Amino acid sequence: MILIAGADVDGLGDALEAAGANVVRLEGIATRESLSAAGLADADTLVLTEMDDASAIPVAKEANPDVRVVTYAPDSLPEFARGQTDLAVDPALLSADVVAEELVNGAADGL
Repeated sequence: MILIAGADVDGLGDALEAAGANVVRLEGIATRESLSAAGLADADTLVLTEMDDASAIPVAKEANPDVRVVTYAPDSLPEFARGQTDLAVDPALLSADVVAEELVNGAADGL
């Protein structure tokens, strides 16, 4: 399961669903409680589409150390979250379809 937090204006969630992924969209701010309620414990991947939610990265890793964290946003990843983020992608460089294909088909598993 892939959990998406943020507005997802670039359509990565739709691209992931089209590629066959089970996607859960987090509504509102990504907090420990909202991540847990959305199913973080069962998530393989957490995708953040807004760097305003970057504080959720260490929270997510603490709650589920095996979750792969991906950011898909044009903004820079804050320094405090860089060490816990598995992949940071700028939508201007790779389309949502390409990123979805990589995430779903396992090409990004070695991260």
